[in-house]
Amino acid sequence: MSGHSKWSTIKHKKAKVDAQRGVAFQKYSREIIVAAKMGGGDPAANFRLRTAIEKAKAGGLPNDNIKRAIEKGCGAGASENYEELTYEGYGAGGVAVIVEAMTDNRNRTAGDIRSYFTKFNGNLGETGCVGWMFKDAGVVTFAKDGNDYEKLFEASINAGADDFLDEDEEYKIITTPDNFQNVVETLEKDGFKHTGAELTKLPQNTLEITDEKTAKMILLLMDKLEEHDDVQNVYSNFDIPDEVMDKVQI
Repeated sequence: MSGHSKWSTIKHKKAKVDAQRGVAFQKYSREIIVAAKMGGGDPAANFRLRTAIEKAKAGGLPNDNIKRAIEKGCGAGASENYEELTYEGYGAGGVAVIVEAMTDNRNRTAGDIRSYFTKFNGNLGETGCVGWMFKDAGVVTFAKDGNDYEKLFEASINAGADDFLDEDEEYKIITTPDNFQNVVETLEKDGFKHTGAELTKLPQNTLEITDEKTAKMILLLMDKLEEHDDVQNVYSNFDIPDEVMDKVQI
């Protein structure tokens, strides 16, 4: 299992969802603001905004918050000037970590991110130091319930998808970033309703971590990064076996 998938699975299972909801809501709103600012406030004409709204709704962001975020992005009222930044570094055990952030104060954000890497036995590196280990991709997920494997597979290939994965609880379609919007919209026209669609970074190779102490440091770093207000996404290439994961408590 890739570090991306492993971390995504861990996040979904974590018990602190309610405590972090305020942070999650802020991240959703920030993405909507930036998307609206860059491409306008009409989701039908702004695919990035549309996917941001879908993700926010799935995460429970109230419609009033979504509306206010769109208005802010379009210039109604005071709007923060967010800058999109990417940080790269190494976590404990040498695992690669990429952090995507939106911030109105790059010095504050960089200082915080650097301190987290240092605290948990890692180090923040230069731009490009680990980026080459990941592939930019679009990922579209579909629930198995209600979707026929053969029909969805055929439709995905015809739409230009690069890969089709049959995972435990869902089907996952991989696309190039350039073809992401076309695949999503084509499958929707074919009658398939996705449960998630996002541009992400997939590790080309994974690094297995069998030492419990190292595994704990990695998870603590990932957790701390995810909790930061300015951080939108975190990617890594670690693979912690289930038997080790069961022994690690954070």
